[in-house]
Amino acid sequence: MTLKTMTMKTMTITNALRGAFAVMMIVGAMTAGGCTSMTAGGTTGMAAEKADSQPNILFIMVDDLGKEWISSYGSETIETPNIDALAAGGMTFNNAYSMPSCTSSRTMLLTGKYPWRNGYVSHWDVPRWGVAYFDWKQKENTTFARLMKDLGYATCAAGKWQINDFRIEPQAMKKHGFDDWAMWTGAETGVKASDHRYYNPYINTPEGTKTYAGKFGPDVYSDHIIKFMTKHKEQPMCIYYPMALVHRKWVASPDYPEARSRLERHTSMVRYVDKMVGKLIKSLDELEIRDNTIVIFTTDNGTTGGHLGFTAVRNGIEVEGAKGELSEAGVCAPFIVNCPGTIPEGVETDALTDFADLLPTFVELGGGTVPEDLIIDGTSIAPVILGENQDSERPWIMSIGGGGGRITMDGVRGAKVFGARVIRDKQHKVWVSEQKKITRLHDLKKDPWETTNLLDSDLAEHKEALQKFQAVVDTLPDQDAYPLYEPRAANAWDKQLRVKKK
Repeated sequence: MTLKTMTMKTMTITNALRGAFAVMMIVGAMTAGGCTSMTAGGTTGMAAEKADSQPNILFIMVDDLGKEWISSYGSETIETPNIDALAAGGMTFNNAYSMPSCTSSRTMLLTGKYPWRNGYVSHWDVPRWGVAYFDWKQKENTTFARLMKDLGYATCAAGKWQINDFRIEPQAMKKHGFDDWAMWTGAETGVKASDHRYYNPYINTPEGTKTYAGKFGPDVYSDHIIKFMTKHKEQPMCIYYPMALVHRKWVASPDYPEARSRLERHTSMVRYVDKMVGKLIKSLDELEIRDNTIVIFTTDNGTTGGHLGFTAVRNGIEVEGAKGELSEAGVCAPFIVNCPGTIPEGVETDALTDFADLLPTFVELGGGTVPEDLIIDGTSIAPVILGENQDSERPWIMSIGGGGGRITMDGVRGAKVFGARVIRDKQHKVWVSEQKKITRLHDLKKDPWETTNLLDSDLAEHKEALQKFQAVVDTLPDQDAYPLYEPRAANAWDKQLRVKKK
């Protein structure tokens, strides 16, 4: 039996989300109000039918890498043969949105909620700010890992977590639904060893935290995943691999020790990303589970800015990195899905999707339903990647935020009341300011680099696009939510970072 023909409990999506862009006012209202309707279940009793055909899911997310560094997306600066092979043998998305910075992308994909709803709009360096954390006790913070465990999946994560402080919460990963893990701790204030995510990495596992002397972090993370896959290959697995690569500080990889300049080191790290992808695919083949494993490859945001000394050429255009920015180079992420015999091969799609869609997609692929009392903003793209539908249910996608949060006597808060954001469909894109005003309109088909602002255009199609996007903006709350967590006392390493309460 193929995965396409396996019996799955499909989600009941609200009719508004099935409509064309013309019904955007309805869609926007329901999404903003948290009314995405799903069939019954609960996080502890979710509807599930364990089937022999339940696919494994391997979700690979690179840290800080735009399309301009992947040759299957037109990079002329580098070759990425293993990633290219995934694209050639699977489905490549052209219109997939991440968030512009690390934390907001991570919390969004874990929860299926937009940052304006889950509160993680800004960058949150939790290990440095010990007071704030991703709280598993809050229903709203339910992760895809917890839901997949309810479906009988063995769960694992390895790489970069960043949203809990393992000094205080050594079992945070387990609480969030992961059976096993090997996570870089993040840079902990006062712990010099914790700065190391690459050479001599400082890693938390179920056995505790330690320095892996003489090791290269990416090898530790990938080896941990392979060990997990070997142990659990007889049961369905959901594996989350948020790579530490290629976030700065840039280093020469073990394969290119001669790399010296920023560009050379960054390039060596991108090549190591490709190597890790190939290593995992080879392991899937050796374990004879390749044909039952859906591999998703993406990135959390664009490349670190070109002002730091290097750029890449994509389709003849020199592209500067745009991490932290809302331009397409900052948020339109590479997104490739591959599974031989299940995912259509060599397909390029313009279907819209963003990171809010990952939680419901994983659940549907696993044969389950999202609990009806769990508010999410995403829509499953399982029918698209399985070749059942040519297009997604999404009439628009969104990216929001960027920059850092701020810490106060009341805890960590967003730097802005209303984070700037962008909203787009397959053709048009608007920029929405911190004052909740549309300030820019672009036709991405004619102007993919967003050079011409059509906000004042008299053309009917531009006025119609503005009207439809404005209907979505009008449904958004005037103030972004704060992260939900149970307050706790300040820690010694946190006190010097706090500001005086006004």
